[in-house]
Amino acid sequence: MSTNKPMPMPTSISAPFWEGLKAGRILMQHCGACDQWTFYPRRHCSHCWSSQVEFREVSGEGRLYTFTVARVPTLPEFAGPEPQLMAVVELDEGVRLNTTLVGVSADEVEVGMRVKPVRARVAEDGTVLLRFTSAHVDLEEVDEVPRQPAATAPAEDARPVRQIPLSDETALQSLVSEEFSPWSNQVLVDQDMINQFAELSGDRYWIHTDPERARKEGPFGGTIAHGALVQILMSRMQVDLGYEITGFTNMVNYGSERLRFPSPVPAGSLIHARGRVKSVERSRRGTQLVLELNVHVVGQERPAVINDLIILYM
Repeated sequence: MSTNKPMPMPTSISAPFWEGLKAGRILMQHCGACDQWTFYPRRHCSHCWSSQVEFREVSGEGRLYTFTVARVPTLPEFAGPEPQLMAVVELDEGVRLNTTLVGVSADEVEVGMRVKPVRARVAEDGTVLLRFTSAHVDLEEVDEVPRQPAATAPAEDARPVRQIPLSDETALQSLVSEEFSPWSNQVLVDQDMINQFAELSGDRYWIHTDPERARKEGPFGGTIAHGALVQILMSRMQVDLGYEITGFTNMVNYGSERLRFPSPVPAGSLIHARGRVKSVERSRRGTQLVLELNVHVVGQERPAVINDLIILYM
């Protein structure tokens, strides 16, 4: 699966560091003139300016210099159910690295605690980023390659389905609520899916299909999904509304009272949905139920799609 998250772009200077991570080694630059360590990779020592620098392997162990809990994602692509634990780690060699903590919760983190490296595989091509965790956590590698979540069977403790006859006006009106249902299953919207929809629909606008141009020129820092694609993906999300209407001859999707796309869905995002019954009205055509369905990027409060769907029972 492809992603829109920013990825490292090795240069002739930094390539040994990135290739070392792929091979399971942490390589830092050491100065032969002043015996100091340097990070980030450069052509000269950051202490004495000597060009006598060479890459040497280090353990990656150190201590937590500082950290912050990012409850609002730094970019939409980093949105998730848990906040980011962003940190600065000081290795035993004295260099400091910006990183992310994994395998620990925010209440377990303390400035000064001992930490150790974790290799995070983030792309199918083997790209590895350096994460850290507490020295006491049994964790050496994590797989962060985006994948479509596996389908899950209904939970045994799922809400009981309430059977409501179409003729029971009082029961139908009791469905109207300001409270939304629980979240549905999650669906991954990756670049491959966006490209396939572009081919099917004919909408190949670069903000959807050209990651490089979208990263440089677009307002969202990368490609985003078509709004229509995200709306259609509602059919992949099982929203547990907790009721079932019975006693009708036919049921049709009559359209939408309102359809909005308030926020983008960046390539590589997980989305999920929830819903509520907004209104129930009887007319000569039948019984019209308006179901408000909201699709969100996981971890984002602002919806990506708001669809007031009209369902007509006859």
